[in-house]
Amino acid sequence: MNYYLSLAATISAFTFSAIPQASAHCQVPCGIYSDDTVLTDLQTHQKTIAKAMSQINELSKNPAKNANQIARWVTNKEEHATTIQNTMCQYFLAQRLKLDEQNNNKNTYLKKVVLVHKIIVLSMKCKQTTDPANAQALHDAINEFTKAYNAKK
Repeated sequence: MNYYLSLAATISAFTFSAIPQASAHCQVPCGIYSDDTVLTDLQTHQKTIAKAMSQINELSKNPAKNANQIARWVTNKEEHATTIQNTMCQYFLAQRLKLDEQNNNKNTYLKKVVLVHKIIVLSMKCKQTTDPANAQALHDAINEFTKAYNAKK
């Protein structure tokens, strides 16, 4: 089984190096992206990660028969976790969390920044494992961030 999971990870790593990555946002004030849509998309990505973990775990019971599907689910899980990381960095951290807030309400600002970091790390943990506890922790962190982010709108 470890052989097939290693094979899936190798295929996944090769696939990511061969496909150019597109940014989720251009970092210009275009006004096209909606915070609510982006936050909803984060939850959709998390749900996909959780589903991928479940499928990988189930298919790994018969890895010889399911090697191709395992590889596809691993790749899918990696892509969605990377998308969450990129969104947190490029959309929220770079654009939406304003530096001025640290002067006006330092505790609120720090809470949001810490939650961004937590989501990025939990996304990484979701890449590294198929432990559903990591997917649940990511879900909870996204919900907590959403509440903190929307608290003063």
